[in-house]
Amino acid sequence: MTRQVTLSRRTLLLMATVTGVIVANLNFIQPIENLVATDFRVSKAIVGLLAMLTQLGYAFGLLLIVPLGDIFDRYHLIQFMMGLSILSLLLAYWAPTVTVFGIATTLVGVTSVAPQIIIPYAGYLAPALQRGKVLGVVLSGLLTGILLSRSFSGLLGSLIPWQNIYLVAAVIDLFFLVIVHWRLPRDQRGHRALNYGAVIRTLPKLLVTQKPLQGAALNGFCLFGISNVLWSTLAFYLAAQYHLGSNVAGLLGLLGIAGVLAAPMIGTLVDQRSPRLTVGLGMVFSGIAFVIFWLAGHWLFGLIVGIILLDLGTQFSQVSNQAIVQSLNRQQSSRNNSVFMFSYFLGGSFGTLAATWAWGQAGWTGVCGVALVFLVLAFIGHLRIGEPEKLTVNNG
Repeated sequence: MTRQVTLSRRTLLLMATVTGVIVANLNFIQPIENLVATDFRVSKAIVGLLAMLTQLGYAFGLLLIVPLGDIFDRYHLIQFMMGLSILSLLLAYWAPTVTVFGIATTLVGVTSVAPQIIIPYAGYLAPALQRGKVLGVVLSGLLTGILLSRSFSGLLGSLIPWQNIYLVAAVIDLFFLVIVHWRLPRDQRGHRALNYGAVIRTLPKLLVTQKPLQGAALNGFCLFGISNVLWSTLAFYLAAQYHLGSNVAGLLGLLGIAGVLAAPMIGTLVDQRSPRLTVGLGMVFSGIAFVIFWLAGHWLFGLIVGIILLDLGTQFSQVSNQAIVQSLNRQQSSRNNSVFMFSYFLGGSFGTLAATWAWGQAGWTGVCGVALVFLVLAFIGHLRIGEPEKLTVNNG
């Protein structure tokens, strides 16, 4: 059957919204780490480990589940994963011990992968010359979900028991699952005659044989790692430096609106100029942000400016790399996205773990030092592997 492009504005808005709603599940713990540590009577290092497990679970969900998008009907696969995510959120709400909560947060990460099935589906439906712009809109939803999840969690955590955050999230996800069932376009490809084991075995080959995928994977690892270096320790820093709670940590997350508003423009810049240029800008913004955190982070104004620049840098990287990955081969778009996003969230989990450890060893200076290591690695990859000057479309 000949594929017809049916990506209406309403469909695109639905995809962007659902992407943001589901990815929000990954970040609820960050602004409430102090509350979780107090309630379960565990150290900050243990809570940092729980946050890392969520990211790590998501990374392995990306590696092992997202490739199913190249095998199964994505309309049904997206709904199935949303259902499992809701069950994981309910387990996190109920968890009576830190061990059960750790299992639940890991499962929340593993099952909340529907956004990374939606993103290549949006790229598949989009006209070739508008792919960067379309992905920019969907990724605006992704970043909106990330930043609002921190505000949502931080503010609710100051008003109600923190466990209820996961219950409210489960109800919201269920509401959107119903909308997705009725409004998301059917996948015209249907189920494909591919073997899951064979598909998984192709993943290393995809990385080895596609230099643009290598560059995107390394840059995503580093830039999302840098982002999580801040967000995994911000609640600790606010409490220690300013004696502020989870509500302020959540409000600071709203500063990422700059990255959300910029995403469609970044996508257009990728289409019309060069993904190499926009990836480079992402590194510059992120680097400047941590220079400001190090030199002026003890002033609230310095934190605000740095957070805005960091979110811009993260968005430049994410939109640019997604456009590169989705231009490689339409028939293996889910697998390419799986490789990229596995590296992306693996970097996030390492950033979380390293920053939490550095906070315990050297405070805010140690945290900024961890970000510097990620940034240096990103610049080495930019110089040695690089990104394409122009996007090319491979229909496979």
